[in-house]
Amino acid sequence: MRSHTAEPSLPPPGSTPEPPSHTRRFGRERPATAGARAALQRLADHVNVRAVVLLRVTVGIIFLGFGVLKLFPSASPAEQLAVDAATKMTLGLVPETVLLLSLAALETAIGIGLIAGGRLLRPALVAFFLHMGGVFSTLVLLPDAMWQPHSPAPTMEGQYVVKNVVLVAVCLVVAADAWGSGSRSSRRPESTDRAASGRRS
Repeated sequence: MRSHTAEPSLPPPGSTPEPPSHTRRFGRERPATAGARAALQRLADHVNVRAVVLLRVTVGIIFLGFGVLKLFPSASPAEQLAVDAATKMTLGLVPETVLLLSLAALETAIGIGLIAGGRLLRPALVAFFLHMGGVFSTLVLLPDAMWQPHSPAPTMEGQYVVKNVVLVAVCLVVAADAWGSGSRSSRRPESTDRAASGRRS
């Protein structure tokens, strides 16, 4: 009996062997991965360039929304807390309605200033930091409402106040950018004048 062995078929001379299927699959995935990385890099560059504007407008929207809520009775969950703290700060000499409207106007103005930027930005930042001083004073002025009894843990209202450290940090970044760019621009004329006077002499 003859033994039949299958000989491997060789490609004709001059032809290029076809790569395995897994090689073709990986080859198709590499451009897609590179494209995704390039898209992420473009997004990161876009956010990096506009990071300060994004932070500023976001905080401005938050303040504008909270300020507008205080214009409607019982619409804001922090309404009574803010009024109680403001009443203690003013020694009860200002009516609650006036205090609430004043807080609403202040927060709305801060929000508009942060969103608009430009010349309104610096007054808005000053008002923001002064307002945050009053907000954090509630941790001392209203201890029964801010802290759990026999525990250093804050209550729900206390947590509402403490989380504002994030907004303070954001506005510190915005203020550093705004005041830093202003100081740099104010130094440019001085250096230019010195250079001009040096050339004249």
